[in-house]
Amino acid sequence: MKTDSKLEKILAAGHLAVTGECGPPRGCMPDKVREKAKYLEGVVDAVNITDNQTAMVRMSSFAASVIVKQEGLNPLLQMVSRDRNRLSMQADIIGAYSLGIDTMLCLSGDHTRFGDHPMALNVHDLDSIQMIKMVKDMRDEGKFQGGAEIKGAPKMFIGAAANPFADPFELRVMRLAKKINAGADFIQTQCIFNVPKFEQWMEGVRKMGLHKKTYILAGVTPMKSVGAARFMQKRVPGMDVPQELVDRMASVPKEEQAEEGVKICVETIQRLKQVEGVSGFHIMAIEWEEKVPEICERAGLLPRPQV
Repeated sequence: MKTDSKLEKILAAGHLAVTGECGPPRGCMPDKVREKAKYLEGVVDAVNITDNQTAMVRMSSFAASVIVKQEGLNPLLQMVSRDRNRLSMQADIIGAYSLGIDTMLCLSGDHTRFGDHPMALNVHDLDSIQMIKMVKDMRDEGKFQGGAEIKGAPKMFIGAAANPFADPFELRVMRLAKKINAGADFIQTQCIFNVPKFEQWMEGVRKMGLHKKTYILAGVTPMKSVGAARFMQKRVPGMDVPQELVDRMASVPKEEQAEEGVKICVETIQRLKQVEGVSGFHIMAIEWEEKVPEICERAGLLPRPQV
């Protein structure tokens, strides 16, 4: 064990892990964070706290993580390099660990032009791979990125993201290898709708033996409507939503589309359980957290193991 992270304990014990997501509000609304967290209590092993996702200003992931921790859940602190330099990142990592947060996800972040402050500068002092290496050295070597000794190293369980569907596809596995070599202990993937393409990506992962060097959590998202399916298909960069899924959502009455979206999500989890190298699932029910318990129940992921 590298850390005291509950997520690491679940994975190290050989259980299928389950993580969820809690997007902080766009205002001073701590009760909104608590409300979302309650839906996930006892249902997931860790809760991703997103960091100004889609380049929109929100409550800080650090603050929302502390609130989730106070509610008795295990926050998974997301950190994007877009918004901070290496001094700020290291300060936040030390601060978060000092408050009992021991699991994090290292990301580059969406470009500011996609958000509500397109005039904002992108910092990117480090990219996500360099950030992973920095956190690993802080944990394992007790060294700041600049080389100085840390008195009280943050023992973070380090995560990274992977998109099996981005172009060029043939380089996706190599990019994953770079993140693993930098120190990523676990991986959360982009939402999986094109299962055959994900399975093809996993073949490449297994050929390089990468599934034995890290834990891969397959990302899934329930679709609320055919409109949401079309939006993700055409408007969300890096998302691969096959036309047959859009057609399937469109084939049922509007009032039944939410149930169809949940059914597709559950079917996807059941199929991905059979894929060698998948160590768990990251359920991204965006602004639909109340559906996560039902999805986990129907997919056979409950009750969660105790470690």
